[in-house]
Amino acid sequence: MAPHATEAIVDQNGVSDSGRIISKTRQSEATEESNTAAKLLKEHDLVLKTFRLLISDLCQQFKGGHSGGAIGMAAIGVALWKYVMVYDPHTPTFFNRDRFVLSNGHTCLFQYTFLHLTGYKAMTFDQLKSYHSDRADALCPGHPEIENDGIEVTTGPLGQGVANAVGLAMATKQLAAQYNRPSYHIITNHTWCMIGDACLREGVALEAISFAGHLKLNNLTIIYDNNQITCDGSVDLTNTEDVNAKMRACGWEVLDIEDGCFDINDIVHALNKARTSIDKPTFINVRTVIGLGSAVAGYAIAHGAAFGAPDVAKMKEAAGFNPNEHFVISEQARNFFSSCVPNGEKAVSDWTQKVEAYRTAFPELAAEFDQRRKGKLPEDWESVVPTSFPDKATASRASSGLVFNPIAEKVKSFMKGKEDFQHPDLKTTCGINGSYAGRYIHYGVREHAMAAISNGLAAYSPGTIIPTTSSFFMFYLYAAPAVRMGALQHLQAIHAATHDSIGMGEDGPTHQPLELAALYRAMPNLLYIRPGDSEETAGAWIAAINAKNCPSIISTSRHALAQYSPKTKREGV
Repeated sequence: MAPHATEAIVDQNGVSDSGRIISKTRQSEATEESNTAAKLLKEHDLVLKTFRLLISDLCQQFKGGHSGGAIGMAAIGVALWKYVMVYDPHTPTFFNRDRFVLSNGHTCLFQYTFLHLTGYKAMTFDQLKSYHSDRADALCPGHPEIENDGIEVTTGPLGQGVANAVGLAMATKQLAAQYNRPSYHIITNHTWCMIGDACLREGVALEAISFAGHLKLNNLTIIYDNNQITCDGSVDLTNTEDVNAKMRACGWEVLDIEDGCFDINDIVHALNKARTSIDKPTFINVRTVIGLGSAVAGYAIAHGAAFGAPDVAKMKEAAGFNPNEHFVISEQARNFFSSCVPNGEKAVSDWTQKVEAYRTAFPELAAEFDQRRKGKLPEDWESVVPTSFPDKATASRASSGLVFNPIAEKVKSFMKGKEDFQHPDLKTTCGINGSYAGRYIHYGVREHAMAAISNGLAAYSPGTIIPTTSSFFMFYLYAAPAVRMGALQHLQAIHAATHDSIGMGEDGPTHQPLELAALYRAMPNLLYIRPGDSEETAGAWIAAINAKNCPSIISTSRHALAQYSPKTKREGV
């Protein structure tokens, strides 16, 4: 017998004992896999029922709220929070966490409930039940707000979240290009954005979707809760376009999920495929039923109303729950999410070790990265601001360039520099090319998305990136809803508005934004500055850069302004 050979005894039918053993092993493995799959299906069924009935109870408690969408999206949430997203409930600010944005923010109970189930400490059961209450300490208002752990941005008006998510994904790309090195990829997070039918009607979302496709942001996934319902009726009342074709035309990979209410495995597979996309953002079209299981399932009335106590009781009976019990989360349902905290803690620990190794290999880069994460600017950044200006009459938009350009050279936190932020493979006809490491963004005449994307850049890790935008002041009327959302969130972004002209310009009266100053002066938590000469323009930039907890607008003129220094002083702005 050859060395190490195995002797097999063969029976009269030509089957060896070892063959029987292998066959029995495979049968045993198949049986075990089948039992595991059946057990998992049973767990999924329980968790989905628990989640949907809990949403129904939460809305019925105060007889209001948006229950339908959250109920329909339950399986998507299980797939994300249990199986796919990288996050740590006990370290909500973990730098390399995946970012989740709920653009259809009226379905906030969807996010609040998963924050509770997965172990975010602040979202206690008592807090979860504060939804739609008049409690002053409630963490569950009608839309998710950035102040709460686990919530990246305040989305509010539909479509804003899509543009915010594009900004978050751009921040990842830009920082990764600046700081990642071979074998030391310390910035790898993915951005997930949940949307509904109405988000796809809003112009700001479509501006951002087009831009994300152009930039080939393969670290961005939009998950479309396709229930074909908006608050005023079915979607075909106002829209009959081919959404998938539109997304493909905008440069997105499109994946379809037919059974979005129950097929968690299929959703997980699609999400994991999206994470590994090579050169495109991904759009996952998930078919769901709004208000699933209720008497108004599939109808617009399920969008923004409680179902009524009798209907909620019937839903519980149909699911095998006690109709007289409320807010029920069984121990088994809670245990289903018990791995989320240890998985998150491991993700944080692994990343921390990777950063320590990175610090040893690239000490200077690591030191800069640490300063950026802390939101610290170079100590002497203000020294590069010109100390004097020409005496001749100068348009303050020109003065603004004299001030800002040397700052941008000095401070990497700003999205301004010689290289453009572009996909590295793009070769333009005009010859303006760049990479993800670039800091100058060509938005392509998308003012609303520009301001909303800047909110995402600012929210990624406050202080790490200080986005600056620029356009004619008149076009900041288009951007105003996003500027307002940045102010509500205390996000530092600087908007450099030009052509703020009282005198008639070459573009005529349509470009004389006389009333906009009043709008922005009235906007809470916004620093609006209208400098009168070059010295005041310097003071305006210094004030805006030092304003860490609000956005700023520096409104500058097209026409030449007389210079009043030394009567004007930057310190007085």
